[in-house]
Amino acid sequence: MTRISTIGLAAALGCAVAGPAVAADLVFDTAILQGLDKVTGRVMTIEAPIGAPVHFGTLEIIARTCRKRPPEEQPEAAAFLDIWEIRSGEAAGSLFRGWMFASSPALSALEHPVYDIWVMDCEDSNAKTSSPGKAP
Repeated sequence: MTRISTIGLAAALGCAVAGPAVAADLVFDTAILQGLDKVTGRVMTIEAPIGAPVHFGTLEIIARTCRKRPPEEQPEAAAFLDIWEIRSGEAAGSLFRGWMFASSPALSALEHPVYDIWVMDCEDSNAKTSSPGKAP
């Protein structure tokens, strides 16, 4: 085996390879999503707390985790989402389960004739409720 293929194999298996240190992703408690209703043209920002279902049209979305790279690295936000379609009188149908990336929405996209959902950012809900410089 050549040195290049050994390094490639080690990287693919997640083994340590000598190189620059990579900081761990930051984990947040809210995924910021955007939804598009293709019929009405309505675009809506959706705040999805981790583990809690939110609704957009007939879709039910549960963000399982939302992660962002540290500020010293190239910007990227990603969320692991479960998306179902809920229609009255029918069983819920799973439409999407996986990671969505803010920088590459087409890489792992929801395929639906009426709705588009994509990740914008990750936030901590505590950061919104406290304002720096103001008394509580």
